[in-house]
Amino acid sequence: MEEISWGGIFARAAWQFLPVWIAMAISFGLSIRFKRRLGLYGKLFDSPVGMLGYGIVLFWVFTAIFADLIITQDPLAQVSGLKNAVPGSPLKAPEPGAYLYYLFGGDHLARDVFSRVVMGARRVLQIAPAATLFAFMVGITLGLPAGYLGGKLDTVISFIANLVLAFPVILLFYLLVTPEIRSTGVPIVLAAVLFVFPIIFLTTLFNSRFHTNAPKRNLYVGLTLVIGLWAYSGLAFNMDPTGIWQMDPNLLNVFVSVVFVNAPGVFRIVRGIVMDIKARDYVAAGQTRGESAWYIMLWEILPNARGPLIVDFCLRIGYTTILLGTLGFFGLGVSPESPDWGSTIDDGRKLLSVYLHPAVVPALALMSLVLGLNLLADGLREESLRD
Repeated sequence: MEEISWGGIFARAAWQFLPVWIAMAISFGLSIRFKRRLGLYGKLFDSPVGMLGYGIVLFWVFTAIFADLIITQDPLAQVSGLKNAVPGSPLKAPEPGAYLYYLFGGDHLARDVFSRVVMGARRVLQIAPAATLFAFMVGITLGLPAGYLGGKLDTVISFIANLVLAFPVILLFYLLVTPEIRSTGVPIVLAAVLFVFPIIFLTTLFNSRFHTNAPKRNLYVGLTLVIGLWAYSGLAFNMDPTGIWQMDPNLLNVFVSVVFVNAPGVFRIVRGIVMDIKARDYVAAGQTRGESAWYIMLWEILPNARGPLIVDFCLRIGYTTILLGTLGFFGLGVSPESPDWGSTIDDGRKLLSVYLHPAVVPALALMSLVLGLNLLADGLREESLRD
């Protein structure tokens, strides 16, 4: 077999993404059809910039979901004769049923670049949104009382947050994810502290909302504690006997590092918003009704701060994606053979003067996801200001 042309390469690659195109068409169609009922999300479709960003992000989300259907080769497999193969190179002796080409070429270990980039999307989107969500729960849980109550509590938490923020981010990441740090037990300690915040947040949320309805409160709080402590024991201490909630040591290092580095920034944003909103009339009305401080913080102030927080959430996922790529580039990713984009770029840059494709393709993937998140944040900001 001969190499295929660039037109054939892109046509075949587009065909591999067929499940993604179908899912995106359905998602866009339903969203536009019911956008007037979908609040801020629906208003996003009135912004061309927001729609473009949403489309790019959705592409990579569905790519991560359908990665097993999209890839053409095993992303970790090495095929003889395809070391640094150019895009469109055919397999030398394909097995029956195997895909016949390396669409975007091979890397220095004869692995398929196309499949590694596709599977890398799953790796990035497994970590960045979840870790950012954890960081938001930590930041919100600490930022609400600091901004609303003030006093010594605000002083102490703000001082700790400023200490973390004063440290260079890349260097802090580098220190937290090095293999040597694992022997000190620091990742376990950070996980034990940080992973308890989602339980505290959700328990307080339900208790403050349903404190006058004991059956509902007991049900929601009970489920949160049972599921939360179950997940906590597995994620933080790897003590889940079912194996449902667990993280390998490398992933735990990266995950807690993202949460630890992002939480102080979220805290500062939440604290500032709360200090502005707590003087509003509807907050005074809640205080007059005798509502508890946590009810006012979680059910009066927080919903009215959702616009800036949603925008920051999207931007922070983009920053986290860049940081994960940076860690992978320095060889500090989830695992050495991981197909994450940072590791793939690092593998390709060693021969960049001779072969461009192993580094350029994952770099474009990383750039496009971050661009999509930034455009999505711009669209959300634009629409939230109109709200």
